[in-house]
Amino acid sequence: MQSNLRLATMGERLADQLRRNIIRGELAVGSHLVEDTLAETYDVSRGPVRDALKILSSEGLLDDRRRGFFVRGFSRTDVEELYSLRTSMEKLAMKLAAERTGAGGWSASEAELDAMYAAAAKRDWHTFAEHDLAFHGTFYRLSGHSRLQSMWEQYRPTFGAMLDVTNEQDVDLRPSADDHAVLLDLAKGTKLPELTARLEEHLAGSQHRMTTALEPFWLQLEAAST
Repeated sequence: MQSNLRLATMGERLADQLRRNIIRGELAVGSHLVEDTLAETYDVSRGPVRDALKILSSEGLLDDRRRGFFVRGFSRTDVEELYSLRTSMEKLAMKLAAERTGAGGWSASEAELDAMYAAAAKRDWHTFAEHDLAFHGTFYRLSGHSRLQSMWEQYRPTFGAMLDVTNEQDVDLRPSADDHAVLLDLAKGTKLPELTARLEEHLAGSQHRMTTALEPFWLQLEAAST
């Protein structure tokens, strides 16, 4: 599969796998992730394992303690915090991008949107999720706000893992692509009040779908702990 996304390092690929395991509840809360054990399990050296653990710790999925890294888990509160943070960041990013870019300069956003429609037609939910996040990432880049973009890049992989959980359950991805097309049209027209309102609605809907999709994992964990 060709993608305009940069190739991930071995540590990032391992972090991606572990991230999905944590979000799906496949790694129990409090589990001690031992470097040597992970290196043997995934057939990598300790360097990439160390990189992966540091990445997940920075995302708030692991606790970095004196005795090593431990799984924090992924709860309803985590979803709420991530989406409240993203909504605040993205409203600013879209506002700045729309003001700086106007009607032109949206070729990167348009390309990601086209890729989303192509993935929707193939029902390829994983590729759709990649381009969904890349679409939103174009607004952060166009905002001209380097620290805002840096914050997005820190949490983008977590949202990617979350989207994989929800998108794989969708029969038709086209309505989601249509929603992104509306956001782009509003940004092109610099219709800021409408853009802000539509973005809030879009992310609120995404949060609801995420919570619904992850609820079975949380219920399993709660049942196992009683």
